Amino acid sequence: MSTARTEAAPRPTLGLYDAIAIIVGIVIGAGIFRAPSVVAGSVASEGVFIGLWIAGGVISLVGALCYAELGSSYPNAGGEYHFLQRAYGDWLAFLFAWARMTVVQTGAIAAIAFVFGDYATQLLALGSKSSVIYALLAVVMLTLINIIGTRQSKIVQNLLTAALVLGMAAVIVAGLLTGSRPAATPAAPATGAAFSQLALIFILLTYGGWNEAAYITAEVRDPRRNIVRALVTGIVTVTIIYVLLNVAYLNVLGLEGMKASKALAADLMQATLGSAGAVVLSVIVMAAALSTLNATVFTGARTNYAVGRDYGVFSALGHWKEGANAPVNALLLQGAIALVLVLLSSTTPDGFETMVAYTAPAFWLFFTLTGISLFVLRRQAPAQPDPFRVPLYPVTPLLFVAMCAFMLWSSLSYAMSKDPGSIGAQLGIGVLLAGVPLTFFARRRRVA
Repeated sequence: MSTARTEAAPRPTLGLYDAIAIIVGIVIGAGIFRAPSVVAGSVASEGVFIGLWIAGGVISLVGALCYAELGSSYPNAGGEYHFLQRAYGDWLAFLFAWARMTVVQTGAIAAIAFVFGDYATQLLALGSKSSVIYALLAVVMLTLINIIGTRQSKIVQNLLTAALVLGMAAVIVAGLLTGSRPAATPAAPATGAAFSQLALIFILLTYGGWNEAAYITAEVRDPRRNIVRALVTGIVTVTIIYVLLNVAYLNVLGLEGMKASKALAADLMQATLGSAGAVVLSVIVMAAALSTLNATVFTGARTNYAVGRDYGVFSALGHWKEGANAPVNALLLQGAIALVLVLLSSTTPDGFETMVAYTAPAFWLFFTLTGISLFVLRRQAPAQPDPFRVPLYPVTPLLFVAMCAFMLWSSLSYAMSKDPGSIGAQLGIGVLLAGVPLTFFARRRRVA
């Protein structure tokens, strides 16, 4: 059984631009079209508003440097699964793989698919369940592209990312060149720590996804140099885009106008391009959703493949198809679970919000543990000679772990609240805990 699984393995076929495109494509998603209005409602001044978006980029860069050391020291298709396994042992790595398979990655795929469905419906409605139909079609289509092959997937990713960046650049230019800011209204009284705390939560969620670079370390050429370059370049690019886009929002709508807006980009495009702006916006958001969705499908299946190599109970997932250079069985399972989550969350008032809440507690739990793993793995010999080392150690990883712990606490607090949307978080925690007994069963069938 082991021999069969080692006949084919990931090959380093991704260049620096491919890796950057995957990172940018994952990070820039629907969040930037939703979160800024919430952030604007949580701050008292435009300076604080822009400062927090810059801070979000800096925090993400700190985390990326930590991941760059982990990825260049231990390049592996399993990404965080591999880091956790080396640092803590098989049991936690398996629980993480279970969470990623059933909650984190598949929930993210379902959430992103709903965003695509919502905006595709604005262009061509397919009936009362139009958004759900489009969401299902998006998951099926991009899963099939990834099954056909990594080469085809990366071509699609590069095209979507390029279209996304160009589209957002057009929105930024339109916003910066338009001086139609409404008359200012009195600002709400002063803020306090809680307001900035809420703002930072949404900002960090909008920056989320760069950690997926960990899952392509085995497929990137010259990982020691290119993973660092891809992460830093990707996050700096995203930060610049986010800051400029928010400056454009402020220029057109003002802080008070942003607070009142439920569709920021649509209002901006309406003010700059008139009725044609809605169509342009829908295409841009659809490109953003598909770009993020394709990259998430690509990286998510790599964890399933890694756990399939190690555990007999999931042995079918550990097959790497040589011709496609892709984990086909892992992609099929991931797609099936994502389709189920789309159907289940379609019964709630807002499928997107339900899936975001569903993923948050498990995501931030394992993000925190991965940050701590850097301290553990520093004591071990790296798998690759002369890896990248995070600067200002141990301050840099300590800052990252503290940020992750704060986000974990926030997501757990939300799960225990009486907000109707907290049902998604509670369900996600329940599915995560269901993996605990499976962990003990799977360890008995560990592949040597």
